Amino acid sequence: MPHSQTSAPRDSLAGVRLARGASPWLLPTVATAALSLVRARRSGAAKAVAVPATALAAGMLWFFRDPEREIAQGRVISPADGVVQSIMPWKDGRTRVAIFMSPLNVHVNRAPLSGTVTSVEHIPGGFVPAFNKESENNERVVWHFDTELGDIEMVQIAGAVARRIVPYIPQGTKVEQGDRIGLIRFGSRVDIYLPEGVEVAVEVGQKTVAGVTRIDRD
Repeated sequence: MPHSQTSAPRDSLAGVRLARGASPWLLPTVATAALSLVRARRSGAAKAVAVPATALAAGMLWFFRDPEREIAQGRVISPADGVVQSIMPWKDGRTRVAIFMSPLNVHVNRAPLSGTVTSVEHIPGGFVPAFNKESENNERVVWHFDTELGDIEMVQIAGAVARRIVPYIPQGTKVEQGDRIGLIRFGSRVDIYLPEGVEVAVEVGQKTVAGVTRIDRD
């Protein structure tokens, strides 16, 4: 089934596919690097700035990359690139799978199932490291999807550096499995809650790829 991407158009720079919302951070960095490189021929001070500025611009390009993905088959697929941090039974019978995203991961999150977005709620909070248990009280965005498995909850959690979560789509949007739905900047965590009776297919410490890694087991 084709996957619509019209809900989340991308920024771009020199043909590199970038995450929507990258421009405010990336363009000033790239402009500074370019200017310092031009001036480095005539100025020792500019040359000293050029090296770290160019390295930072390259790092920004890497962080905000948004590669195309061949979406996997399965009922529930990973919404995030990262490593499974914990798998925890919840009191209501659901199972929470927490995925830690380092600054080296792609930070565009994808819809774990096809369905309709019934809620997108921003909740203010702290900014402790996303691998810390206290990060459950961090700044976060709570998503609910109406799917063939019923209500599916997904939570984007900001980390110590990631202080901005950018939802791409509003409540009421219909999504296909694997569609881009939002961005978390600079290291973070994504939790997905599997309904009661759905068996988890991943393990703690396993790497996941958004739109590719299957989370549930038949």
